[in-house]
Amino acid sequence: MADAAPPSPAILPPSGSAPLLPPADAPTPEAAARTPSLPDTPASAADPETPFSDAATPSDADVSALAPPYAAAMDDALEDDGINDPSGAARKHMTLAPPAPPSKKSKKKSSCVWTRPNSRKGKKKAKQPSHAVSGGAGGSASGAGRPRPSCGEDEFLLTPAPRLAADRNDDGPELPVLLSRVYRSEKIEVSEDRLTASGTKGYRMVRATRGVASGAWYFEVKVLHIPPMGGTRLGWATNKADIQTPVGSDGYGFSYRNVDGSKVSKAWRDDYANDAYGEGDVLGFYISLPQGELYEPKQPDLVKYKGMPFHAQPAKDEKKTADPVPGSEIVFFKNGVCQGTAFEDIPGGRYYPAASMYTMPGEPSSEVRFNFGPDFVLFPEDFAGRPVPRPMSEVPYQAYELKNEEPAENGNVEKAG
Repeated sequence: MADAAPPSPAILPPSGSAPLLPPADAPTPEAAARTPSLPDTPASAADPETPFSDAATPSDADVSALAPPYAAAMDDALEDDGINDPSGAARKHMTLAPPAPPSKKSKKKSSCVWTRPNSRKGKKKAKQPSHAVSGGAGGSASGAGRPRPSCGEDEFLLTPAPRLAADRNDDGPELPVLLSRVYRSEKIEVSEDRLTASGTKGYRMVRATRGVASGAWYFEVKVLHIPPMGGTRLGWATNKADIQTPVGSDGYGFSYRNVDGSKVSKAWRDDYANDAYGEGDVLGFYISLPQGELYEPKQPDLVKYKGMPFHAQPAKDEKKTADPVPGSEIVFFKNGVCQGTAFEDIPGGRYYPAASMYTMPGEPSSEVRFNFGPDFVLFPEDFAGRPVPRPMSEVPYQAYELKNEEPAENGNVEKAG
């Protein structure tokens, strides 16, 4: 067996100095022999920066050649990583590759994220063509879009009606014309006989149970009380007038105002009688609609859709303004005296006697009493060539009728035979 090679002079301490001891944590030759070797990564002279490369870099060679023996020994002792070959062969040098630069996080969503195509944050849905929501043969059977009741090829607009409107209707064939408890504001109080109305808060409306669309008609109102700061607007209003506003606040009402006797329509006051009316006065309300039935808009059908009542109106007539009735007019009378024509060529429609009262807080309510005839207190003797009117008491009863049945399977309400 060959003798072991003498130690290299490079690791001997200088003369006269204390012997150089290995670091306390340096492994013994037996432990070093048991240390597993590095991964089998071949050295690459062309790429000295390869991780775990065995190739010596030029800088390493220069330092070994110029450093004194003591410095080389100190470097070996300080840099010993426990992977030295106990046979004295050249030590493996480990060079770590520089860390990879941080990658920029892509703003693009990962393809693995699932998003509902119809979510609110997603792309907006394309607008459905008009024929996609219409009924009949041109309708869509898939139910896309908002279902609308349909009759043949026409589209209808559904407007919510008072629940059980047909049952809540407070008119009947055995009843006379009265003030309606259904078509009134909750701020209007109606007497037990349904002929007297009073306003306690705000400026709201009540109308009669029956209206007219053609011919000449007349009714009376007696002013029972108006407080100093109160007010009344009395006249005619169609079924489209807003009962939470005074008569004449929109284009569907025409009123006679107590203050200075002005007339009001479309929320616009104009001089009219130039004479106010007040407590104790008897006012007459005349309307003439020659052949008005030809100009009356088709009344919306009362339909039942998914168990709820709706008014079905043709979509094409939703924003259409009724044509004026040629030769039509509204005239007001005070204590039997004609005050002149207030409005003329009014739009076609079904007109109802209507009243609105206003009362300041802390004051007695404004109060009026209706007389629909036929026994009037001060019926005018002369109508100045106008058609003699009939009393409103002769207006026949018109029943509400459910003209449509439950919706078909495709979500559309079909016309009943």
